[in-house]
Amino acid sequence: MQTTGLTKITVDDVPPNRKRGGDLRVLLSPKTCGATSGFSGVGTLEPGEFVSEHYHPYSEEFFFVIRGSILLRVDDREIVLEPGEAFMVPIGVRHRIENPGDEQAFVAFFLSPLAPRPELGHVDCEPLPGEGTLPEVGGA
Repeated sequence: MQTTGLTKITVDDVPPNRKRGGDLRVLLSPKTCGATSGFSGVGTLEPGEFVSEHYHPYSEEFFFVIRGSILLRVDDREIVLEPGEAFMVPIGVRHRIENPGDEQAFVAFFLSPLAPRPELGHVDCEPLPGEGTLPEVGGA
């Protein structure tokens, strides 16, 4: 995998991360393509799966639903996103993503700007449901 310049990344190039729930894959990031302003990827949630509540102290997070639907819990609000719908979570706002439906949900996400250091980019607010290690988003 190339780390700078013009880079094409496929979903299969990136191992799934299940530590925070679902199947999350960071596709374009400082580590994978030398990105300097943010990172993006995709998430797959089976029915009943969720991504644990968290917030980003330095980044806005943008969601776009491609297939299925998700329930986005943002502070005290519940927002259902269907295919073709998008939502932006502001910096520092707690959120949790769930698949309340009976079909697989497939979502694209983008976060920007980057935190000053990768370990500062994500704050967990509940126990993590998955196994494994968290992905490296920053530089190698």
